[in-house]
Amino acid sequence: QVQVMESGGGLVRPGGSLRLSCAASGSFRSINSMNWYRQAPGKQRELVAAISSSGTTSYDYSVKGRFTISRDNAENMVYLQMDALKPEDTAVYYCKAVIVSRTLDYGDYWGQGTQVTVSS
Repeated sequence: QVQVMESGGGLVRPGGSLRLSCAASGSFRSINSMNWYRQAPGKQRELVAAISSSGTTSYDYSVKGRFTISRDNAENMVYLQMDALKPEDTAVYYCKAVIVSRTLDYGDYWGQGTQVTVSS
């Protein structure tokens, strides 16, 4: 069974920083991409940042230049460094890991989410 768990959310003032972490654990062959999504109240879940197994990154335009995604393949972890935070970044942030099973099947596994609130 695969588990994905986020940590690191909280309350921060505008202009501040937070670092989110996500760990994947369980029995699997490897992890393909790792991704951060967010969902604000009344809005659809949106992709914020993604990183491939080789380290190629991509960002939504709204966070480019402020957020940095990175991963530690040895520890099966992905991070999201969030700087220059704005009130509109307030949302529940979710981690999604694309897992390759031991039988080479691909599956999406989601964490439970972590709340990020940007407010003065």
